[in-house]
Amino acid sequence: MSTQQPQRPPRSPISRRAAAFDSSGIRKAFDLAARLEDPINLAIGQPDFEMPEAARTAAQEAIDAGKHGYTPTQGIPQLRERLEHEVRRETGQPGRTLCVTSGSSGALVLTLMALVDPGDEVILFEPAFVMYRPLVEFLGGRAVAIDTSPSFRIDVDRVAAAITPATKAILLNTPANPTGFVADAATVRDLAALAERHGVTLISDELYRSYCYDAPFASPALHSDRVVVIDGFSKSHAMTGWRVGWVHGPKEIVDACTMLQQYTFVCAPHVGQWAAVAAFDAPMDVPLAECRRKRDRLMAGLRGHYEFVQPGGAFYLYPQAPGGSGKAFAARAAEEEKLIVVPGSVFGAADTHFRIAYTVTDRTLDRGIAALCRLAATAG
Repeated sequence: MSTQQPQRPPRSPISRRAAAFDSSGIRKAFDLAARLEDPINLAIGQPDFEMPEAARTAAQEAIDAGKHGYTPTQGIPQLRERLEHEVRRETGQPGRTLCVTSGSSGALVLTLMALVDPGDEVILFEPAFVMYRPLVEFLGGRAVAIDTSPSFRIDVDRVAAAITPATKAILLNTPANPTGFVADAATVRDLAALAERHGVTLISDELYRSYCYDAPFASPALHSDRVVVIDGFSKSHAMTGWRVGWVHGPKEIVDACTMLQQYTFVCAPHVGQWAAVAAFDAPMDVPLAECRRKRDRLMAGLRGHYEFVQPGGAFYLYPQAPGGSGKAFAARAAEEEKLIVVPGSVFGAADTHFRIAYTVTDRTLDRGIAALCRLAATAG
């Protein structure tokens, strides 16, 4: 009699958690652009201007001074205390605490880790930044999406109706990626009041706050000391690769983020933090004015060819796709015009729009406008 045990089917080395995710649509757009010769790449969501000269000099000086080791988990005092002083002054909340993080994405990861248990619900507004839903689900939470199309405005009454006993947080992004929509002061005030009334944490992703073209930026943190704010130097100072962000809010939440950073990112990059100290005082009005000019140039070129809501901030335009499918349009744009845009299905359940990032050279922008107009003219 054979005593050989039956073989088990081979087990994947990849965890079920990791296998549940796919490469983001934006990453796929990057990979596609790399395969094309002289593409018109309107998919990259980063500034096209240089980081401030003072920040570059400070980074070099930090390298030469041997500042390569770990920093305090919450950030070097020269940066953290400067930022903390500024947010306390702006909000009028002396108890507001801050932690420097490995980019604003790191701040988002830590904040959700600090707040969300399996089964908790997080309300978010679609179209939404690609990381929001996957991170909530990664932690065992449930993303409750509120569709803001076609106006992209947030209806606070709909948010109130979506709150349940399982709701742990509301995730707000203004100015928004991918739509460029900027929530008005009344909306953020009412959201802050709603969250506080229900004992829900409002997380405000303010990474694009310096890109407000038509009205002043309004933060919900001005209306409640319970709001958690995520921010960083990546977009405002063209420092995407340096990975320096921060989170500020109630002490118990930020302390939890700091503790979790010890066991994950350890600290933000040392040299990047010194660059950020210098970037803090750098004038950025000229590059930001250039972004507004490019927004206006793009809208003027596409008006009459595409339907879109004028973006009040960030550096994205989010038009409706000819033919109704963002995926189909993005594929046709790449095939016929070597034009790379991001389909709206990346940002939510709807496949009706596509995203244009307009922080590119004028030559690239004009090539993109011409290609988009040709695509609209030949749409079936």
